[in-house]
Amino acid sequence: MLTRRALIGTAAATLALPAYAQSRPDFATRAAELDQIHALIVRRGGAETFAERYGGAGLDGIANVKSVSKTVLALLTGIGIERGVLSGVDQAVVPLLERGPYGDTRDEITVGDLLSMRAGLASVSGGNYGSWVSSGDWVGYVLDQERVSQPGGRFNYSTGGWHLLGVALSNAADRSLLELARSWLGEPLGVDFAPWVADPQGNYLGGNDMGVSPRGLSRIGQMVLDGGRWEGEQVVPQDWIARSWEPNARSPFSGDRYGYGWFLSEVAGTPVRYGRGYGGQVLAVAPERDVVIAITSDPTQPARSGGYFGDLKDLMAAILREDV
Repeated sequence: MLTRRALIGTAAATLALPAYAQSRPDFATRAAELDQIHALIVRRGGAETFAERYGGAGLDGIANVKSVSKTVLALLTGIGIERGVLSGVDQAVVPLLERGPYGDTRDEITVGDLLSMRAGLASVSGGNYGSWVSSGDWVGYVLDQERVSQPGGRFNYSTGGWHLLGVALSNAADRSLLELARSWLGEPLGVDFAPWVADPQGNYLGGNDMGVSPRGLSRIGQMVLDGGRWEGEQVVPQDWIARSWEPNARSPFSGDRYGYGWFLSEVAGTPVRYGRGYGGQVLAVAPERDVVIAITSDPTQPARSGGYFGDLKDLMAAILREDV
């Protein structure tokens, strides 16, 4: 039996807890039932309203966000264009890679084609991924793939194209992709980027395996939601975010439209822009609800649309339906 002093202490401790810890939202129960989830952070109205660790390295520990890295690289590309490192989305990529010219459609691939996954080259994701990253020249391997469409044509999911973009941006800036992430996003947002996988030439992998914390990921989402601003500083050009959310293609897998590094969908009756990574890594922004959702999960397990990722979409719907 608790003494009066203990009861008073318990009550005081409860009052000191954040609001979301005092009154557990219904979606928290749903999240806790997902065995792959590592962390969930919800920001609403500019403030963190829910944050819970279920596994992994914790809310502030580094997580492999897998292909959400593509969304981050798209933001870095927008900053690079604004700073004059790149001339724009119509800039040809092959010269930046210090390759070619090839005398064919590869010479026509632009920054915008890579941002929208319409390079026209066969994919090196899926079953071809292992052979690609086992090769001695990741850039050359991607460029040597079969040309399956004209650049700027159909959507073809491939991490290889994003690696070309990352190397092109790094070469143009004469700085590593890690340095750019830390300088252009990490420093203004107070977000740490850990070193991640690099190719045999020392180029950090573009579009996969970036290391950032769940809380850091949520800050990136909040900055995007606020039109590229963080604590009064314009980190990413506002018009770049708007351009990134314009549909360029449609994914044949999910049916969602795709902009520059963002899938464009609707969840719980509201438009949602999201980045998605293998295993169930998610950065979702719902401007009409003033909500940011960051999710990290076990990066070694699949998360198919009809399985765990479907569960995550249901979780996001529950979050968007509920005031926190």
